[in-house]
Amino acid sequence: MEPLQNGGGSAEAASASGPEEKRRREPAPSRRRRSNSGAGADADSGAGPHPRERGGSVARQRLDSLRKSRPLFPWFGLDIGGTLVKLVYFEPKDITAEEEEEEVENLKSIRKYLTSNVAYGSTGIRDVHLELKDLTLCGRKGNLHFIRFPTHDMPAFIQMGSEKHFSSLHTTLCATGGGAYKFEQDFRTMGDLQLCKLDELDCLIKGVLYIDSVGFNGHSECYYFENPTDSEKCQKLPFNLENPYPLLLVNIGSGVSILAVYSKDNYKRVTGTSLGGGTFFGLCCLLTGCSTFEEALEMASLGDSTKVDKLVRDIYGGDYERFGLPGWAVASSFGNMMSKEKRESVSKEDLARATLITITNNIGSIARMCALNENINRVVFVGNFLRINTISMRLLAYALDYWSKGQLKALFLEHEGYFGAVGAFLELLNST
Repeated sequence: MEPLQNGGGSAEAASASGPEEKRRREPAPSRRRRSNSGAGADADSGAGPHPRERGGSVARQRLDSLRKSRPLFPWFGLDIGGTLVKLVYFEPKDITAEEEEEEVENLKSIRKYLTSNVAYGSTGIRDVHLELKDLTLCGRKGNLHFIRFPTHDMPAFIQMGSEKHFSSLHTTLCATGGGAYKFEQDFRTMGDLQLCKLDELDCLIKGVLYIDSVGFNGHSECYYFENPTDSEKCQKLPFNLENPYPLLLVNIGSGVSILAVYSKDNYKRVTGTSLGGGTFFGLCCLLTGCSTFEEALEMASLGDSTKVDKLVRDIYGGDYERFGLPGWAVASSFGNMMSKEKRESVSKEDLARATLITITNNIGSIARMCALNENINRVVFVGNFLRINTISMRLLAYALDYWSKGQLKALFLEHEGYFGAVGAFLELLNST
């Protein structure tokens, strides 16, 4: 797949079921033209028309054409979701001495701030382990950085951009996700910036296909779990998505969207559910008093959901053999909490675990039904719900394999929730 072809889509999705037509894209972003390292020219020596120099002259003309066609630095893509904001930033590593000398101070300041820190304030995080190195985009070589922060901190982000005079470098940002609409006025009034709003599902697919095509620093972006329920034998193994179609793409953000993808330009939103990562975190905050997603997952890792859920064996005393339901299967999520005695015996950790299992099982069940209806056997799970969440990933891997009798394979991607931002970033590069 060519990295800069059109077509793609992204991100956290609405919960309503049913196919969704692809929305019309916003106009391509306009930019103020000024000297910075995105378009900074290497000095050409005065080459004459001597035959031996024609090849060099043609090469220089191509280079000049490329410089004029690519956007000015800095290069960003933004995905503003319901819970998290995801930002990707391209750091050029091939800046010449002349470019550095001509580079405006605001641009240097932004690059230094983003690349010299791994945390921004109390909530912003740069996921250093996800950095993609030595990429070539629009003729420039550099690294792609991945940054996230809570959506409720968006006003502080816009204010920081204003203080660093971002609008002196760009007039428009490429953004996707619902927040591109929600915060559009804030960007305009607080940051003096226009948003080029992009469809989140277009960006999601475009980002997934691009990242998988370039790989993860020499390793596979896509992987699966072998023996997912066996702690000792469980292995995370690479999977080749070279011929990805058709695939079912399950994007788990605050809510969930499920897409059937038949080619890079041919897909449909099959359905969705409002019970996603936001549901897990919100319920954990209510039930356990936790305050962060990381804390909720830590509590879940220490809990026992069988103390909270009513299992098939709790009803039948064993398996329900006629319909092939094993005794360990959940018959009623939180079903044991009808008993006062059992309510008093469970811990916060048990409640967190049961909440995680409930949400994960529901997503897996819906994904399985969609895969069967669409006759697709590869199911790719993405989204920030899966970040540091091996419990859910291993459960999804096992459930899809078990209930489909080995016909469905659950696949996962290393960059989890960043694909929408990547798709928006690629649209910036395509828009010139």
